[in-house]
Amino acid sequence: MSDFFKNRRIVVTGGAGFLGGYVTRGLQKRGCKNILVPKIEDYDFVNINDIVRMYESMKPDIVIHLAAVVGGIGANREHPGEFFYKNLMMGVQLIEQGRLRNIKKFVAIGTICAYPKFTPVPFKEENLWDGYPEETNAPYGLAKKMLLVQSQAYRTEYGFNSIFLLPVNLYGPGDNFNPASSHVIPALIKKCVDAIERKADYIECWGTGKVSREFLYVTDAAEGILLATEHYNGAEPVNIGAGFEITIKELVEKIMALTGFKSEIRWDSSKPDGQPRRRLDVSKAKKYFGFEAKTSFDEGLKATIDWYIANKNSL
Repeated sequence: MSDFFKNRRIVVTGGAGFLGGYVTRGLQKRGCKNILVPKIEDYDFVNINDIVRMYESMKPDIVIHLAAVVGGIGANREHPGEFFYKNLMMGVQLIEQGRLRNIKKFVAIGTICAYPKFTPVPFKEENLWDGYPEETNAPYGLAKKMLLVQSQAYRTEYGFNSIFLLPVNLYGPGDNFNPASSHVIPALIKKCVDAIERKADYIECWGTGKVSREFLYVTDAAEGILLATEHYNGAEPVNIGAGFEITIKELVEKIMALTGFKSEIRWDSSKPDGQPRRRLDVSKAKKYFGFEAKTSFDEGLKATIDWYIANKNSL
């Protein structure tokens, strides 16, 4: 193990969140002595004064920017303006203030929602600008995509080392299980487990079930981000994923089998499916910083279900 992180001051925005917790634990395992997590109660990164205060008090060498306003299709449809504005302002201002202070590196976390709606599968990084994102999450996706534009522009003009990573949909223990804002895996796990407890004879699912998604276990995602932080210093965006896809129908059936829910699925086709297919080309992550996902999907799903069952009464 290298000493890359040992004496550096690392700020992890969103470090108290789902992915952030795994990233901070990964930093601890790598011997990082100065992990700085600005709490949402103390810093509003939409506010420039709070960003300046964070930089002046924490004095980071590296910023890993995980903080985001996120949610599933429903939340994106209800709050497109909020998701665009807050995600854009947080990222743009954090990068600018980091540049002004000559920090060593900025790690910007993008989103698969930045890809065009009809991207050829598997999604390659060079396809990122070939069309408009899927409409239900385009404002969020485009806000994040601007951090790539800014990173590349700042590298060209100022020599500022900002990298841009594109993780696929994450899942794992500690995920957000709030039905108003959760993504598809925790939402489906909660539906199945709750339906078993209520002895319900069906669950209702959005869309048709025909679209596909790719999912990355959260510990793998954290490892990919930390490998890139240490080893990657390029201008190109890089996908971080598991390199597989599964239809939503297959996903529901798998979660039903793992939770033991044996009743009916009712599809509400009046609700949107979202992007037709999602699967990333993950070859550049392996080439540039040696990342490959390690956790099998069944193993990761089981761990996530077990965590929810053990913790649901306190959520």
